[in-house]
Order: sequence, then structure tokens, then C-alpha cells
Amino acid sequence: MQKDHFDNSPILNTTMSIEEPLRKTEQEIMPERIDKIARVNGYDIYPFFNLGDQKIFSGIESLCNYIVEQKTVVVDGYAGVYWERLVTAIAAEMQSRSLQTHIIDLSESMKPEAEILRMTAPFVGQEDSVWGKKTTLTLLDYFDREYLSAIRPNPDANINIIIGSGASLAGWDGKLIYVDLPKNELQHRMSAGSICNLGMATVLEQMEMYKRFYFVDWVVLNKHKKELSNQIDVFVDAQWDNHLNWAFGKDIRNGMKTMSNSVFRVRPWFAPGAWGGQWMKKHMPQLDQNEVNYAWSFELIVPENGIVFQSSGLLLEVSFDTLMFNQNKNVLGRHAEQFGEEFPIRFDFLDTFDGGNLSIQCHPSLEYIKEQFGERITQDETYYILDCKEDACVYLGFQEDIKEDDFKKVLEDSNLNGVELDIEKYVQVHKAKKHDLFLIPNRTIHSAGAQNLVLEISATPYIFTFKMYDWLRLGLDGKPRPINIEHAFKNLDFSRKGAKVQQELIAKPIVLFENDGVTCYHLPTHQDHFYDVHRLDFNSSVAVETENVCHVLMLVEGSSVSVTTADGSSMTFQYAETFVIPAAAESYTIVNHSGQQAKVIKAFLK
Repeated sequence: MQKDHFDNSPILNTTMSIEEPLRKTEQEIMPERIDKIARVNGYDIYPFFNLGDQKIFSGIESLCNYIVEQKTVVVDGYAGVYWERLVTAIAAEMQSRSLQTHIIDLSESMKPEAEILRMTAPFVGQEDSVWGKKTTLTLLDYFDREYLSAIRPNPDANINIIIGSGASLAGWDGKLIYVDLPKNELQHRMSAGSICNLGMATVLEQMEMYKRFYFVDWVVLNKHKKELSNQIDVFVDAQWDNHLNWAFGKDIRNGMKTMSNSVFRVRPWFAPGAWGGQWMKKHMPQLDQNEVNYAWSFELIVPENGIVFQSSGLLLEVSFDTLMFNQNKNVLGRHAEQFGEEFPIRFDFLDTFDGGNLSIQCHPSLEYIKEQFGERITQDETYYILDCKEDACVYLGFQEDIKEDDFKKVLEDSNLNGVELDIEKYVQVHKAKKHDLFLIPNRTIHSAGAQNLVLEISATPYIFTFKMYDWLRLGLDGKPRPINIEHAFKNLDFSRKGAKVQQELIAKPIVLFENDGVTCYHLPTHQDHFYDVHRLDFNSSVAVETENVCHVLMLVEGSSVSVTTADGSSMTFQYAETFVIPAAAESYTIVNHSGQQAKVIKAFLK
């Protein structure tokens, strides 16, 4: 097979106007090769894991070289891929080679849109709700099975291709190519209206589209991807609108196996918000400075992050759950049976520097999130204060004299009539200082105040926030943000009030050990949290055993550290970068390169 790189091979769609925006965001797409990335000293928004030389290939021409060798291929993949563009590009390339190519668009065998809407209706919730319930459907349920089983290769064609989400369900005997798309790019395409939900030809309203993706499309497609994960012959990264990179499945799986025994970072991504701040803009220079603000960083929110591989200067991204499908036992160790392919710990930033307060909010109980939304674990959180200004604060817990009925009445009045609340009459305010840890088990009222850079260390669920008061502001779209008073009052724990808040919801550091310039602090979490937090303060280096438990870490003071695992793998991490040590790494040594004391936060399952 010819293994040249064809960087300018276009993927064209003759049915789409070139003036039509394909993605809606101020942020640039990840470059397809490392020489297009502006490297900086400090936080890197494009981390990658090395696969070795000549493991990633570039362009439609080289992919078609592979397809020609195979004669018959199955091209499956994720929602949001520009399938028409890919079909057009493959067809044009095959025509240029004078090859008779039989291409089947799998979407033609899907059930009618009206039937798909009826089938999925039980899982998308009320029309005015931001939540649904995770579906029990499978991808096969979207198809006319009789039509699907009748689709066969054309024996007279030189090349046979079946293409689209679910293509492998047709049962063809051919090499399997899987086309993946990062969740952030899927959402940028969604915002531009350039893609539709699975099986749909109609672009829905933004909230409805995201809800349908989260509770239905991603669920069935992730199940399908899991079933295929060990069979995929080729992975394709299709996040660019005029380009693709690809690699052999065996090389990606070998890379994931190596990664699951060493150390890695996922690719973070960032989003603006109504209360967003300016800290990340200032400290992460690779971020687009034209964005109005950055409210969130998805440091490690596994359902939406990807892993980037690098080979001979080329980059290729696959979803983080692909790693979990293949190596969850190595990653989670003795907790693998408990959590399966779900990665249970979440790291993200909440940036309110020169921004606003988050809404006054709470999260659902475990029973409620299971029953109402179909999740297995609930949204238990903590706020670690990475940085803050002098006047920063955190809202947490009720005042001692809280009265449930009175509080609900003033919230409803505010929501209906636009009445500003003196929220401090009802909710406690705590001064925030660097390295404080505030504990927010489910059902706890809370908010991060302005002038904070919060590292949110949490359980993985991340969209189940019941807002009660949002300071009468509008969202970035100019519309009021949804308020969820009824959901909140079915979950709020009104016993978390008064002095009990200081005693139980603010971590009090305990020194676990001190030796050789290393101090290990335990920042105890709440009894409801299934994860715990340590902080390692050290001048030179510190050695850590995993004890068959996955560790999630971040350098929270100092400029940089290097991490070397037992297998000899080594990576360097900058201030505020999140990195993961899988359970199977066994042990690791962190070396301080900061010229000052380093502080590293470590979260792990209890």
C-alpha cells in the first residue's frame, strides 16, 4: 500500500453551499498536524500521546489506496460526521482511477423521521425541559431491518462500500473503517445547524438537539462503538471539514494499551457562559482571544473528551470512551468491576475571574438521578480554589433560620416577576482562599462567586444542575436561562445549615506524612463522595504507589513537573494541566522543575 501523506485532498459536498457556516464558535479547530500548532511555555490545549513513526496517514487519497486494496469495506461512525462530503470525496477519487464503485448510503435504510421521533419520544423529556432520560434503544432500532438485510455488495463492481452510522449492522464481509468525531466539534456543528440528530433530516432547536444527542444518540452510538471496538480495522478522524487523518485499528489499540499502563492527558476543550471569566484567556494563550469569555474547561469530562495520538507530525483524535472500552481494567484497577467502562472522576474549571456568580443551584440525589434521568451515579462535587481575588467567595449551605416554604416562595416570585433577591438571607457565604476545598455532596445548595478559578473535582455526571436563582441575567443567546425550582425542592437537604456547614462541608486538611521535603495532606471529602483528595507539597520529587487505583492529578502551584511511571514512560506537565495515572501504572515519580515548592492535587476513588 502506498503510504504517502496527501494533506490537501479535499472532501467536498456538492449539495452544500460554501458560504454556509459549518461550525459556530470563535475557537479554532485542532490542527491536523503539530507544525501548525503555536507552541507555548505553559498550559497546552493540544496534548498528545506518541504512537511511533508512520502510524498515522493523511488525506482521502491514501485512505482510498487502502479501500482499493480491500475491494469491500464497511464505513461506520459517529453522529455529526459530514457523510455526504465523505461519500462525494471517495466517489470522486475512485472515478479518477476509473474504478467502478458501488456505494451504499446506509441512511436510506433508516426508518422515516416521524417514526424515529415517536420511537425516541419517551427519552427526550418535556419540550421545555433541558433533560431527558437515557435511552434503552439500540442503534438497530433506527433501521428497517428487512431493507437493511437486503442490501448486498454488487459483484460486478470493482469496489463495494457501505457507509454511514451503523453500517456494520448490514453484516457485510469487509474491512471495518470507523469515522469518529470529537464531541466539541459535534456541538460546534450543531450550533451552526450544519448537522442533524441521528436519523433526522430536520435541524431542531439547540437545547432540543443537545438533549437528544446526550440522552439518545450518544447512548446508542456508544453502545455500538463498544461492540465494534476490537474489530475496527481503521480509525478515521473527521473533525476537519476539508481533510481527514487515519490510522490502523491495531496501532490505536496498541497505543491505548501502552497509555493504560503509563500516564496521559486527554484533550481539554472550553466553552463560554453567562457568568464566564477571563482567567483562562490570560493563562492559556493558545485559546482564541476573540471569545467573549471562557466559563468552563472540560479538563476531564470523559463523555465529551478525546485522546489525541501523534505520529510523524500528524494528529488523530479518538473519544476517551474508546480507551475505556478497550482498557478499563488497566485504567480503573480494583474499581473496574464497580464502574465498568464509565470513568467516574471529573475535573473541570469554572472561571469567574472578572465574570459573575454561578447560579444558586443543587444536584440530584442518587435515587432521583437514576429514576428521572437514567444515570448510574450522581453529581457529587467539590470546589478546589486554584486561584482567586481578595473578595472571592463561595455560596454553600443554608442559614440556620432557613424556612423551606418561605425560601421557595421568594424564589418563585423572583422567577415570575424579576424580583432581585438578597440571597445571603438564605444561603451562607464563605470567603474563598487559594487551596481551599469546599464539599458539595448531592442535594447541597451552592454557587461559586465571582473572582474565582475553581477546579471542580467531581463525580462524572455534569449536566444535572437545578438552578434556583440566576441573578436575573440572560444567557449569551439573550434568553433567560432555565430555572428548575421544582426539581431543586425535590432534592434539597435543608439540614445542611448553620454551623453544620462549616463542620461538614469545608475540608480541614490533615497531614498524613512529612519526610524528605514532602508533605502529604489529606483533604477529607464528605461521606457521600466516593472519591477522596490528597495534596502533595514537595520541593524536589515524590514517589507514589497506585495500589491498583487510578489517580487524577493537577499541578496547582509551581510551573512544571515531570512524571515517570514504572514502565519508564515520562511526560512533562505545566501549571493547571490535568493528567491521569492509570491503576496499572503501579507507581510513579513526580519531579519538580518549578524553582519553587510544587503542589499537586490528587483525586482517587475510595
